[in-house]
Amino acid sequence: MNINFTLVAQAIAFAVLIWFTVKFVWPPLLKAIETRQKEIADGLAAAQEGRSALEVAAKKSEATLNEAKQKASEIIGQAEKRAAQIIDEAKGNAKVEGDRIIAGAKAEIDQEVNRAKEGLRTQVSALAVAGAEKILRKEIDAKAHSDMLSKLAAEL
Repeated sequence: MNINFTLVAQAIAFAVLIWFTVKFVWPPLLKAIETRQKEIADGLAAAQEGRSALEVAAKKSEATLNEAKQKASEIIGQAEKRAAQIIDEAKGNAKVEGDRIIAGAKAEIDQEVNRAKEGLRTQVSALAVAGAEKILRKEIDAKAHSDMLSKLAAEL
């Protein structure tokens, strides 16, 4: 066999193989590669979008958390103020109640003193009447009368 014929036949067969590959094999491969590249690009874009959405959500949750902490501290502050007000009101009410009880006790003491004075007045008047009675029963004598008044004064 002739080497030139073999080389030409191999060249023609190789050319047919290249043409067949370019015409029938290469386009589906390129289409599959392009499809895969597009899927990868879409996946990367979705991942980037997911990261940015995650960052936005993290910022939003942090802002919400800070706002909740601030509201909680405000509520705690208001509760402490209200507790202090309630304590002050209770102290004031206790003071008023104590003053009322003291005033009642003083009034009761004054009433007891007045009753005792009234009782003493009654006793003094009874003694005066008794003394006057004794004086009138005895003879009227200035010296006896004077002695009797001094004894009566000593008894009181």
